[in-house]
Amino acid sequence: MSTTKKNKLMMLLLASVFILPVLLAKLALDNGWFNQAATNKGELLSPIVDMSGLRTSDQEPKWKLLYVLPEVCTVECENALYSIAQVRSALGKESDRAEVVVIAHEKSNIAQLALLKEKQNIRLLNTSLISLQQMFKDESTDAIFIVDTLDNIILRYPLQLDKKQAVLHSRDILSDMRKVLKLSRIG
Repeated sequence: MSTTKKNKLMMLLLASVFILPVLLAKLALDNGWFNQAATNKGELLSPIVDMSGLRTSDQEPKWKLLYVLPEVCTVECENALYSIAQVRSALGKESDRAEVVVIAHEKSNIAQLALLKEKQNIRLLNTSLISLQQMFKDESTDAIFIVDTLDNIILRYPLQLDKKQAVLHSRDILSDMRKVLKLSRIG
């Protein structure tokens, strides 16, 4: 083989080493061959729900696991309360950076409120049904939410009817809480 042919072949090989990965990456992006770096398990809320109106002035910024107590606490409600309490305890040494918040309104189940007050790691916020509806607007309150340190509700998790599913689903919540606590310097 002549020297010119070797040089041309070497240049072609060298060019393909740099161009081929770029072409493959473009093809993969255009055809959606992989998950585009979305690793959260919950549904990302867009636009976010601002709950800063419920914040007390002496409260230090913390990440929150939020649940809105319904009028009647069904099995889904009990599973949600159990899940968020378990997620907070499973955070281990990071649990002091997060808190469990349950929002109650005037039509919430009073008996369930009494049971919640006995638990030390659950903070109750009382508000009116009207202000709750204004805060959530088009968003359903039948879910578990993750709230950032600026009191913006950012992630939503559907309620589970089955206890086993609720426990499995709480692993997703725990995974997302660990990620936000790891990436956050506040709270």
